[in-house]
Amino acid sequence: SSKTFWTTTGMFPQELIIGFPKCVKISKIAIQCYLVQTLRIEKSTSEDPVDFEQCIEKDLQHREGQLQMEEFPLPEFQATYLRFIIKSAFDHFVSVHRVMAEGT
Repeated sequence: SSKTFWTTTGMFPQELIIGFPKCVKISKIAIQCYLVQTLRIEKSTSEDPVDFEQCIEKDLQHREGQLQMEEFPLPEFQATYLRFIIKSAFDHFVSVHRVMAEGT
């Protein structure tokens, strides 16, 4: 829902883990967030959310009063879990409004 979001508790790093029912192939990840400065995305193919490997780390553009909409086209990879680590922010609190993963 566009009316809901996840927010940080004020200290960094913060992380959000998304799990899939089974291992899937992913070719693109997109995120809508607010006030995120540095974001790292990691993947795991384990049955449990462990043994993560980095996919990408990026500094996002600050957009005063607007959501940041970032797409990460990646070489196709497999994942059972995705971990989003917010390493730093432009303010004390940030929010994540939507995460999308495309693939098969």
